[in-house]
Amino acid sequence: MKSHKTLAGSLLAVAMILTAAVVPAAPAHAGALVQQKVVSGSVKDTVDTLSKMVAKNGMMVMGEIHQGKILEMTGLKVESETIFVGNPNMGKKLFSANPGVGQVVPVRINVFRNADGKTVVSYIPPSRILADYDNPMLTKMAGMLDDNLAKMAGMLK
Repeated sequence: MKSHKTLAGSLLAVAMILTAAVVPAAPAHAGALVQQKVVSGSVKDTVDTLSKMVAKNGMMVMGEIHQGKILEMTGLKVESETIFVGNPNMGKKLFSANPGVGQVVPVRINVFRNADGKTVVSYIPPSRILADYDNPMLTKMAGMLDDNLAKMAGMLK
């Protein structure tokens, strides 16, 4: 069993790594790796809305990270939550083509409150990374994921 000191050190290390996910919103432009959209509503409400949209678009939430809660241990107060979304059937095809796609899927969607107090939805389109695998099937499927993510982001107000 780990001691409290070791556990606290491990949790602090995780919190420090997750801090990198909390970045100020920047306008999306051609060539931008990270797609971001400022939306109305709270972080929690936006995550709830996204989770429902994900289900309606043939995907599922496969995991969550509540960065804000973790970072509170360090004294940092930030609102940030991440959901991991995907479709197991599509995942099977992607992983069959190249198990290295685990770096990209399930897709990570981060929702956070920026320094201006606005809620931001942020994600990296899978095609931007899967293109490096130089596999036409992966490229096609990544484009489908991109379209789905853009559609959901576009529906957020």
